[in-house]
Amino acid sequence: MPDAVSPNQGNTKPFPPTPKPFTPEDETALREALKRCSPSAFEAAVQFRKTGNPEHVPAVVIGVIERFVEPDLRMKLKDADDDLRLIEDLGIDSLTMMEIVILVEDVLQMTINNDELRNLRTVGDVKTFIDCKIRGLTLPKPTKFIPIEHIGAVMPVQPPFLFLNEASVSSTAANGKYKISGQEFFLQGHFKDNPVMPASIMLEALGQLAVLYLLEGAPTEPGKVVSPQTIFFTGCEGVRAHRICKPGDILSLSIKPKRMKMPLATFEGAIRVGQEKAVIVEEITLTFGLVDAVDAPVPINGTAAQSAAAAPVVVAPPLRVAINA
Repeated sequence: MPDAVSPNQGNTKPFPPTPKPFTPEDETALREALKRCSPSAFEAAVQFRKTGNPEHVPAVVIGVIERFVEPDLRMKLKDADDDLRLIEDLGIDSLTMMEIVILVEDVLQMTINNDELRNLRTVGDVKTFIDCKIRGLTLPKPTKFIPIEHIGAVMPVQPPFLFLNEASVSSTAANGKYKISGQEFFLQGHFKDNPVMPASIMLEALGQLAVLYLLEGAPTEPGKVVSPQTIFFTGCEGVRAHRICKPGDILSLSIKPKRMKMPLATFEGAIRVGQEKAVIVEEITLTFGLVDAVDAPVPINGTAAQSAAAAPVVVAPPLRVAINA
């Protein structure tokens, strides 16, 4: 699988960059700049300025974002969830984003162009963007946010067996959400008077997110795309269920590709409810195939159901995972 980011051609910057001398005056100025940030952000900034080691940058970025987020929303940043959306989840508007950028520029001694900010939608986008700037790497493709209408139009599985309400896909990962409504057909018999989301269905949801990554985010050969009719489940390993999930719970799903070489794609996956682990999967493996982009089915305008009706008759069956719930 191609790397998500690659070195800029002609870039001769050393890595790690040779840090400038860090004087007591620099430390005083840095402390003043970060006076409303957490002590951990200040310490990380000091270490970065002294060593140039980009491993300290995420703590700086999270600390700066936290400084501008409303107090009642700061708990969301404690575990540094890369899927957190700047606008929808953290209430960061464009003006606040500029304040964050100016402080980051000052603390990390770097320059960020306004045009580069347009595709930053999540905390993970910001951390990846700054890390790439520091390392002199080409920026990855921006995160793509996919509403339920588009999910339904492109996925080979359809309601009532589609377990994604929303999703976001980047070149390196995919994240999604599914709310257990309590009206799902399988809850009528699992268990009597105590509906519990089957673990096998949660694995199905992770598999569907991996399918969406293949269709919307996976790098392919020029002029080629992944065909939804060629994606099938082949196996999973290292499955652990940590939490019972019931109606009303919102499942936060995430997958990351581990290996991808046609015809196999292997992912690691996880589901959380809030900050609690629900399911961890070390490997989910799918098969897939490529077709010419000009021959790929194009969803018609309209509802997901209309798009599904217009799709070719041969459709990949739902992913099936045999595991005791």
